[in-house]
Amino acid sequence: MSALPVLDGKTLSHQEVEALMRRHNQMLFRAARAILKDDAEAEEAVQDAYLKAFRAMGTFRGDAKLSTWLVRIAVNEALMRRRRIARGSDVVELQADVSSTDEGPERAASRAELRGLLEARIDALPESYRTVFTLRALEELTVEETAHALDIPEATVRTRFFRARGLLREALAQEVDRAMDDAFSFDGERCDRLVASVLAVLTKEK
Repeated sequence: MSALPVLDGKTLSHQEVEALMRRHNQMLFRAARAILKDDAEAEEAVQDAYLKAFRAMGTFRGDAKLSTWLVRIAVNEALMRRRRIARGSDVVELQADVSSTDEGPERAASRAELRGLLEARIDALPESYRTVFTLRALEELTVEETAHALDIPEATVRTRFFRARGLLREALAQEVDRAMDDAFSFDGERCDRLVASVLAVLTKEK
């Protein structure tokens, strides 16, 4: 018997769990990566966050949106993971996955280079600004949702977001808006791998 999560009194099917994860994967990955600044560590943090959330989903009361609840769990997992590896190396290798598209090779290379530049500039922000910017600008969470996810006042969210955008404008100018949609993409093989991994653990649990 698999340990599938229960939401609103209903046990979710494998298909429903998969759909839920695919809908929230990128948001959770971006939030975790804003803290960890490492793709692999962020992916593992998201996997742990999903497992923790699914095991506790029966306690979800709808006081906040499900997406906000999941982001908060992912943020907490990322913070705990960062503390565990605090004594490790501070060297971070920025990975830029370039998937094949219908655009020409030169345009694809240009977009990949610009995306890498944007990701590097976001990585260079102070963590408090970086996390708020990721949730507000990349994931388009509201001020209220961001404040709830990070457990900080709404006024702090507004201030940090304003300062983060100012710092990025200085570094990137008009390139920020052009590259926003492609930053820290999480789809294809990586998305499939994360979904399969979590479902495998859930299936084994009694």
